[in-house]
Amino acid sequence: MQFAFEQPINLWFLLSIPLLALAHFFFLRHAKRNALRFSNFRALKRITGRNLVTRNCTLLALRLGVLVCVILAVSGTVVWRSGLSNANDYVLAVDTSSSMTSQDVPPTRMDAAKADAKLFVDSLDSETRIGVITFAGVSLIETVPTDDKQKVQDVLDGLAPLKAGGTDIPGAIITSTNLLLDNSKGRSIILLTDGSNTIETFLDASMQRALDYAQEHRVTIDTIGIGTNNGPIGYLETYYNVSATYNEDNLVRIANATGGVYAHTETKDELLDAFQAIADHSSKQLLRTDLLAPLMLIALLLLFVEWLLVNTRFRIIP
Repeated sequence: MQFAFEQPINLWFLLSIPLLALAHFFFLRHAKRNALRFSNFRALKRITGRNLVTRNCTLLALRLGVLVCVILAVSGTVVWRSGLSNANDYVLAVDTSSSMTSQDVPPTRMDAAKADAKLFVDSLDSETRIGVITFAGVSLIETVPTDDKQKVQDVLDGLAPLKAGGTDIPGAIITSTNLLLDNSKGRSIILLTDGSNTIETFLDASMQRALDYAQEHRVTIDTIGIGTNNGPIGYLETYYNVSATYNEDNLVRIANATGGVYAHTETKDELLDAFQAIADHSSKQLLRTDLLAPLMLIALLLLFVEWLLVNTRFRIIP
């Protein structure tokens, strides 16, 4: 279980707590001095058998509790916990770079990925939302998360590879994460790529920033690696002898850093098995609980208790 704050700057208001306590005792002492200038507090305590300061400490504790609850509420306190969920939302991030035209996974890496991704979408619960992005040199949002399965499958049908532009995996991670920010259910990205390092921005620093961003927002990234190390680029003649290499290290790192699963697929059947493994694993997610309402309810209850005590047990009779 982890606590997080969506508006952490508001936590600075917690510094007002010791100030409130100091002000409470200062004005309490001042009021006693004025009201009972010639009274003997020790004698009164012996006669009544009560500590005259106790009730003030009780009210102070209640007021501090109210203040803490309100500050935590406006700071956007949320709890993330591990649990089972059948209501995850997904973003399918599909590599459309030139290396995905390789024919080592027939008919091509991309066509195989599209076909099995459609079967995966069709197997999901009707309330599950799915988004699709494509990435090569840049990331493009094909559709925001939606529960319209037919729309998602139509989008997948229309995907086409780019024959230039490289592969920006960190950008794809950040774009996909942004599509899931308003989701309070399980957040999952399925990265379909061969992991090839073909763009200058695919540097270790940019990858780490992308992984940190996904971890900060509790996003799980499952990676499906497609291809072998000897697949020719589909749009080039074989006599050029240019291979679309497969980079496993990148994909293992992404999955391990975010608690996802990694699968290496060299055939269409293996690709389908990888989707099934992801579906089985995705039932274990980090679930979000927003504490705004509970904290405000506690604050109201404490205010009611204070009002009750002030008007009954601690009532001052003139």
